Amino acid sequence: MLYIWNIEKIIQKTLEELQLNIGFEFNNNLPAPMSYNVSTNTVNFNYLQINGYMSKIRVNETEEDFVKIILYHEIGYYLTFKKHKHDLRTLMYGEDEEIAELKSVIETNAWEYGRTLVPKHLLDSYDYVREQDEQLLQGLK
Repeated sequence: MLYIWNIEKIIQKTLEELQLNIGFEFNNNLPAPMSYNVSTNTVNFNYLQINGYMSKIRVNETEEDFVKIILYHEIGYYLTFKKHKHDLRTLMYGEDEEIAELKSVIETNAWEYGRTLVPKHLLDSYDYVREQDEQLLQGLK
């Protein structure tokens, strides 16, 4: 089981290696393992959710590498918002169809941009986690 301080060390080390100025903090109310907040430029994480996510998505990687895989996806959101100036008003005031379409584009971009940061030895696992995550979101698992 990973604890808050373990996850903080992994995130800090990874962000330093990538030379990214992104904040991070623990949030025990977060309903997801990790989340990127574009407004505060912060990755939030919930260690209980991360541990639960690891038990749902079984991948043959160390706990540290699994956290990095999740983190690369969150950094993908950072890169998405940096490269594309999405009209966030659509998310707040748009019609349901517009909101769903924009969320889909942002999610796809986050996975793709995050993948560009993944070390070669973790690419297969990153792709597997992406596939499993999509199935979890669709309620297939």
